[in-house]
Amino acid sequence: MTTADRLARSVHDLTAAAWFGGTLMGAVGVDGAAGAARDPRERTRLSALGWKRWRPVETAALVAHGLSGAWLLRADRGRAAAREGAGRTAVAKAAVTVAGVAASAYSGYLGRQVEARAEEGGQGATEPRPGASPELAAAQRRLKVLQWVNPALAGAVIVLGAEHGGLQRPRHVLRGLPR
Repeated sequence: MTTADRLARSVHDLTAAAWFGGTLMGAVGVDGAAGAARDPRERTRLSALGWKRWRPVETAALVAHGLSGAWLLRADRGRAAAREGAGRTAVAKAAVTVAGVAASAYSGYLGRQVEARAEEGGQGATEPRPGASPELAAAQRRLKVLQWVNPALAGAVIVLGAEHGGLQRPRHVLRGLPR
């Protein structure tokens, strides 16, 4: 493995960790703390502010994750083609990553809708209060689900990365080589 490959692998793993940790902390910490605010308007406002501050970091992590992943796919193309399971794992990881990026992008879109209607307030950060506009209520209900889908998908990317890396161990390499 070259220094550039090691750097790409490190960036790839660190950005997946940032994506997972940031989305999980947002669901538990940001939305949990915002939901405890006394004023219903503060619940939506604080949640929207926290996620708005995270969005550029998450975007940078996802872009760096994609670029480093493309580097690794190019560097690993021979192994992925030759070793049993490596190609399947790479495809599965890419599919889960694309789904995760789409879910994160949709969450950002919904977050901007909540931010625009934050003055309406909420029962919690992702729970609409009675009388909320249909737009705010729908965005909050969707975010209530997505706040757990996002870290689940990011976590799956990490698990698939570990599986893919495990296929590089000597016993797997020897077993996976074509006979």
